[in-house]
Amino acid sequence: MILVSGLIGTMANSDNNALGDYLKDRRAKLNPATFGFSTTRRRTPGLRREEVAQRANVSTTWYTWLEQGRGGIPSADVLDGIATALTLTATEREHLFLLAQHRPPQPHYQAPEGVTPQLQRILDSLEFSPALIRTASWDIVAWNRAAELVLTDYEALAPGQRNLLRLLFCNPCARERTEDWEGHARIAVAAFRSEVARAGAFETVAPLVNELIQSSPEFAALWRDHDVQNYGEGIKHFRHSSAGPITLEYTAFAVDGRPNLNLMIFTPATPTDVDRIKAFILRSYCVIR
Repeated sequence: MILVSGLIGTMANSDNNALGDYLKDRRAKLNPATFGFSTTRRRTPGLRREEVAQRANVSTTWYTWLEQGRGGIPSADVLDGIATALTLTATEREHLFLLAQHRPPQPHYQAPEGVTPQLQRILDSLEFSPALIRTASWDIVAWNRAAELVLTDYEALAPGQRNLLRLLFCNPCARERTEDWEGHARIAVAAFRSEVARAGAFETVAPLVNELIQSSPEFAALWRDHDVQNYGEGIKHFRHSSAGPITLEYTAFAVDGRPNLNLMIFTPATPTDVDRIKAFILRSYCVIR
């Protein structure tokens, strides 16, 4: 019983200083030579506290207090400095903020550079379900063949025009094909505003927003409403020129490890929609071959 009580006490003490334990662990895993520090006369592996403090531009005393669990709640600037000093990855930096401030760091939007081949293969495996990947600014960066045939021929568009809001508000064909265009437009603008705020991308999307305000009175009115909501899932009704009227259920997924990418999958809603889409896509393949 004494042994169990002692073990519980040790675990509780460790949990109470999770931040300090994490900092010590990250510090111990770094090679001093990598940062130009001497490796001689060291009793323990990794960087010394004063070396981390020097790299983070904080006092050694303050950093020592943090590791000892008595430094108070550090500011975001201090945590950013420590994250840089310890060469933390984006995931490790987020964990640091969660331990120190019990919240994730403020987002710093970085435009994605594209998708991995593995992610593209996932899209391509969905032969009869249109799927695409968009950024927080709603730029389309990847799609599958079904999306190209059923939704829009994104390959034929200039890269700067592959944006869902530009297509929705500035492309007459998109408006004609979409039933209840007004309802979908309202949902899209509200979801766009929410995602931009979550990603910290208002400055990045400002040129796009200003362009849409000038070119689309409908967008300008919806943007002034300041509505927000998640895109999540829903239903869209299309009037396709070749496949006929089709209903698609859509679901949006965040891409794990790529917070500024979002996967959207459109699934035929009824057996009739499945048959129409399959027949149209198979005919298209035959024409191509």
